[in-house]
Amino acid sequence: MGVDVTQPGVANISKKDSWSRHGKLKSRLLWLFLFILLGFGVYRLRYDLRSYSVLVHFLDPQAAGPLLRWETHEVTSQEITFPTANGPVRAHLYLPSGVAHPPGMVVLHGIHHLGIDEPRLISFSRAAAGGGFAVLTPEIDALADYHVDAASIATIGESPGWLQQRLSTGPVTVVGVSFAGGLSLLAACDPRYGPHIRALVLMGAYDDLGRVARFLATSRAELPDGRVVPYIAHDYGVAVFVYSNLEKFFPPTDLAVAHEALRDWLWERPQDGQNLLARLSPAGRATMEMLFARQIDRLRPKLLDVIHLDQPQLLAISPQGKLGDLHVPVFILHGSTDDIIPSSESLWLQREVPPKYLREVLITPAFSHIDPDKSATWSDELRLVGFLADVLHASD
Repeated sequence: MGVDVTQPGVANISKKDSWSRHGKLKSRLLWLFLFILLGFGVYRLRYDLRSYSVLVHFLDPQAAGPLLRWETHEVTSQEITFPTANGPVRAHLYLPSGVAHPPGMVVLHGIHHLGIDEPRLISFSRAAAGGGFAVLTPEIDALADYHVDAASIATIGESPGWLQQRLSTGPVTVVGVSFAGGLSLLAACDPRYGPHIRALVLMGAYDDLGRVARFLATSRAELPDGRVVPYIAHDYGVAVFVYSNLEKFFPPTDLAVAHEALRDWLWERPQDGQNLLARLSPAGRATMEMLFARQIDRLRPKLLDVIHLDQPQLLAISPQGKLGDLHVPVFILHGSTDDIIPSSESLWLQREVPPKYLREVLITPAFSHIDPDKSATWSDELRLVGFLADVLHASD
């Protein structure tokens, strides 16, 4: 005899079995979801720990502790030279021990006479290498001589390609510090260089070099919403601008001595610069004394005249209006107290970078220009850790 499945008792049993099976399925799916969520959390936590380790070692290369040991590799370094269209480039290469195929990172120094030997750059590069990256720091000659010029774009652009070829691990992350940030954006827009860049990280970068120069001359920052706000600029920036335009501030007979005197001042050897003042003409000596005395207000009319005349040249080496061919993910970090390149420049960059490629913007009191602020609040530090964790994730 067959079973009459229409009988009420049998039907109820079938429904109960069905509900039980559905209940077990839902339970399994819930546990699977929780497992995936936990896995994602652990995965994210590891990037946070790596970020924390990199930042701590940037601040204190000798720092130690259980968490730091877990996410830190020993680092070896070597000085190398690699070929470019502009000639051989001196560089440092930092490698993490025990990592067979590390992802690559190029770290570009800003305006400083020590170039790749600048202690903060070395600390950051070693910290990033300790976090598992192969880090290349190429010397940008013009930036080491306090000049921002178009020739540097080729050196910047060729560096990621060289490192990618050396490592064979795919495109590399580029970190552009200060004035190197604006130049690295221009390099990333070039189809010869962009394909070698996995992600671009800008630290205190500029969008319009003319606007930055006006800020340095006037201590007034221009915002994208049309406001102009007072903000005291560092006199160092004016000295750099004059140094890169000496022929517009000194007579021809003074140029050699003016170059040496102002270079000594920028290199933090003020007494050596003072000793050269007597060799300048009266007009040249008056200008140099105003620079040494930080009397920017007296130099302001001349500064603004030169900036106005130089506007086409300054615009030519500015990202403003030139990012249409950018196809690289961009992360923007800027210190809210930056008094050399004001943080308003990152607000302009936020508008300039195509939305498809803008990953994150953090303007934070945890940094000044490129120096970490050790008095930052824990919440600011957490946001900085999160920002760098996102960069590390994009760079792997």
